[in-house]
This record gives sequence, C-alpha cells and structure tokens, in this order.
Amino acid sequence: MGRLMKIAGHKGAQDAKRGKVFTKVIREISVAARAGGGDPKANPRLRLAMDKALGVNMSRDVIDRAVKKATGGLEGVDYEEIRYEGYAPGGIAVIVECMTENKVRTVADVRHAFSKHGGNLGTDGSVAFMFKKVGVLSFPADANEDAITEAAIDAGADDIVVYPEDGAIDVITSPDQFQAVKDAMEKGGFIPEQAAVTMRAENDIAVTGETAEHVVKMLDMLEDLDDVQNVYHNAELPQEAYQ
Repeated sequence: MGRLMKIAGHKGAQDAKRGKVFTKVIREISVAARAGGGDPKANPRLRLAMDKALGVNMSRDVIDRAVKKATGGLEGVDYEEIRYEGYAPGGIAVIVECMTENKVRTVADVRHAFSKHGGNLGTDGSVAFMFKKVGVLSFPADANEDAITEAAIDAGADDIVVYPEDGAIDVITSPDQFQAVKDAMEKGGFIPEQAAVTMRAENDIAVTGETAEHVVKMLDMLEDLDDVQNVYHNAELPQEAYQ
C-alpha cells in the first residue's frame, strides 16, 4: 500500500507539472496568434509555438482551440506580455518573461521570488544588455558533428558550438533565420532534440557554495510561477547546486 501511495503521489506531481507546461504553451500560442494571425505559415512565432505544443504531446484539437480563442473565433482570455529584469545573489543577471491577464499579481509574485532568495528586481534594461536573442537548435552528444556542421553552414546558421564536456552540439542562428535553418536541417534529416528562439548571456558568471544554492532556489521558484514563460540567467552553476 505504501508503494502504491508513493506512485500515485508521483503521478499527481507529474500530471501537475505537465498541466503547467500545457498552460505556458497555450499562452504562447494565444499571444502569437493574436499578434500575428492564426495562419502558422504566415506567422513564424505561432508556428514555433505550435511545434513546441506538439513536442509536449498536446493534441491538435487543443492547439486549434487556443488559436481560435486568440483570433476571435471563441471567447477567451487576453494575455499581456511583460518582461522583468533583476539580479540574483552573486550579481547574477536574470530576465523573466511573463504572460498574464493580471499584472498586479504577476509583479508581486516575481518580486517575492527575487526577495525571498536574496535577489532584487531591477528596472527595464538593467540587465538586458548582457544578453543576446538567438535561435538555438540542440543535438545530442552522439550526433555526427561533421555532418551537422556541414548541414548548418549550408542552411545559413551563424555558428556551431560543440561542448567538450559531453559532445553535445548547438547550432546558433539569428532569430529571423531560425525557422528557415530549422526547416532546412530537418529536411536533411537532422532533427534537433530542442529548438527555440531564446536569450543567451554574452558572458557567464561562476557561482559556488551557498550562493549557487540560493540562485538555483530563486530560479526554480520563478520557473514554477504560473505566469512565467521563460527565465534566462548568466550563472555558471556547479552540478551539486541542483541536488
């Protein structure tokens, strides 16, 4: 009975996590469709959001319903995009991207996460200059480096990064060329494990010990907020900080 209860509890936690992922993806679809229309062929941001939804096993019906709500076909909620910037312990720069229908609630929740773990919320532009918006296509360690490099260059990628610690590969693009590069590489049989337009820090800052633990706790708390879509930072964290 004890084992059954543990399994049930684990399943409940997994279901809750999956539900939170679905909520975030649906908000991204809604904002993208409202901003650029409901046709993914003419709206790259919507196409990317729909690909993300399919990647987490969201059904086509749910995706289509979210698009219809955003474009006026069904009654829905209007979400607003907001970005917050600030610092975690150790001078770590943090950007938090949110989608919300209640800004007062969202800023209170984000501010609480920063202050609870020794960080502080900053003003617009206070850390954004430390980051660059890029497209990233990630491939696993056992991928063919030479073949991926050749395909990425032919597709128009800006850079290829190979990580010596595990051999994983990132193909870097400009945001504007991300979809074209992704399509070209997938057509050539190179399917990335993950693909997204994201923010990357120009330079990382190494933190260790208790500082690293506080940074991880703050980032986790931000990630768990319902209104938060993405959290970016420039911390170089030791593996033990996650344990």
